[in-house]
Amino acid sequence: MPLAPSPSPPEALTRLCPTALDAACCAALKHEADAWPKPGLVTPVDSGSHRDMNYASFVDSIAALRGYFAEIAEAGARGAPYARLQPIAIAAEARMLAATRGANTHRGAIFNLGLLAAAYAWRAARPEAAPATCGELVARLWGPAILAARREADASHGQAVWQRFAAGGARAQAAGGFPAVYRVGLPALCALRADGVEEEAALIGTLMALMAELDDTNLLWRGGAAGLADVRRAAQDFGRTGGVRHPVWRQRLIEMHGWMVARNLSPGGSADLVAATWLVHRLDPA
Repeated sequence: MPLAPSPSPPEALTRLCPTALDAACCAALKHEADAWPKPGLVTPVDSGSHRDMNYASFVDSIAALRGYFAEIAEAGARGAPYARLQPIAIAAEARMLAATRGANTHRGAIFNLGLLAAAYAWRAARPEAAPATCGELVARLWGPAILAARREADASHGQAVWQRFAAGGARAQAAGGFPAVYRVGLPALCALRADGVEEEAALIGTLMALMAELDDTNLLWRGGAAGLADVRRAAQDFGRTGGVRHPVWRQRLIEMHGWMVARNLSPGGSADLVAATWLVHRLDPA
């Protein structure tokens, strides 16, 4: 389904059809998974820096998540607090892990896209409310609870990186209304599509724009501050020299993929936000 440069929400989503919203979230995950090349990440070509998963893992994971986004959207429409959304997401994560034999393919997306879907449903159920993006609503409705939950969370990669490097990760992005999505990802995607760049290349260009700016906790976990700095520098150089508009952009990213895999670097946080960017491009009117 091609993206228009300045989309309005699809008719079915405007009427708050949970099934259509669920399909849009799953489509966002599938578009991100299908895109190639993506340095360090799983694609249909190879597993990147991930030894515990492959493209089939992502397909199985997306299938296991069908229905989750509709369920959390319905809770959002009812005005559920964050404490009511969490069990829905935890159950979805359990289905994901069962489908992937324990591989964490979409934990970040369960969190990000689930909150965005809940916010969209809250807004659609309240047409009299003041206009706000899905990201603004996530911050307004659940931001304080998200940050409080982070302080109470069990040990995790994201938690350890937050403590060691003071990088906020997914929770800080969500609590802040997804600033990387709205200030970096969405402008990049809209500009590329407006220039006629086809969808796959535009999504990869969006990924590289996010990699150039984001304090990606996956990169910090795997490569420390030096790994993050090297990837950000390479992504910035890619953008400065034409990005996906460059005639041989795919070859440039294949070369970047090679050294990132050799160093076990993966920009998983940026990849999660690519899917979130694709979704808000559909859900938030331009």
